[in-house]
Amino acid sequence: LTTASHLEEKARAMRRLFDEGKLRKNDFADFMTTAENACALLMSNSNRAANLIQSFKQVAVDRTSEERRRFDLRLYIDEVLMSLGPKLKRTPFVVDVNCPENLEVDTYPGPLAQVLTNLVMNSVIHGLEGHSGGRMVIAVSPPDSQNMITLHYSDNGKGIPAKHLKRIFEPFFTTRRGQGGSGLGLNIVYNIVTQTLKGSLKAESEPGKGAVFTLRFPVSVEQDSGPVPPAHEQTGTTKNKKSAGPQPVSA
Repeated sequence: LTTASHLEEKARAMRRLFDEGKLRKNDFADFMTTAENACALLMSNSNRAANLIQSFKQVAVDRTSEERRRFDLRLYIDEVLMSLGPKLKRTPFVVDVNCPENLEVDTYPGPLAQVLTNLVMNSVIHGLEGHSGGRMVIAVSPPDSQNMITLHYSDNGKGIPAKHLKRIFEPFFTTRRGQGGSGLGLNIVYNIVTQTLKGSLKAESEPGKGAVFTLRFPVSVEQDSGPVPPAHEQTGTTKNKKSAGPQPVSA
């Protein structure tokens, strides 16, 4: 907008010189330089805005569909974080991403976006609440010998007490009852990872040292079947399964 208004101002000045018959060759040359630079800036910023809007549209479409497709994991994580930009800008927190370039996966982008969104907002609302600063990290490892991807999500917040760690994936469990907490955020994350993405999820935390969520899911998800997460890889699951105990970890 600043560039466009500057170009408009220069164009009006040129029009006055032309109408008054005072236009000189140097004036025209200066205007051409200004116009070329302004156009270059306008094109660059317009392309950036268009790409941003396209990212928002793609994430929005993915979140309202269960369509499976191939996509670049690093680029998609960046797109999800861009869609959370307005919420994160109102906080003193930052998100770092460490993911290999050109890592393509064949899975469900919408549910994955929901998982990342819920984890980030869980950190903002719970883990980092009251902190003057904080950091969230999304670290992705290349596929292993079983063609499984490991995604570590961590924050350096207040951590999770041991008595709560065993229950965080249970539906309706919340420490903010009466303050807007539904207790469904992490339960939704768990169900998406284990049922839709055919992966596994575990949580580790120690009070005062943040929390770490480890997601493992296949590079290419099977539509009708997939690995069932073993009990020892789950933390705070449903009552008929044993949950893993808390393990000290530094985020």
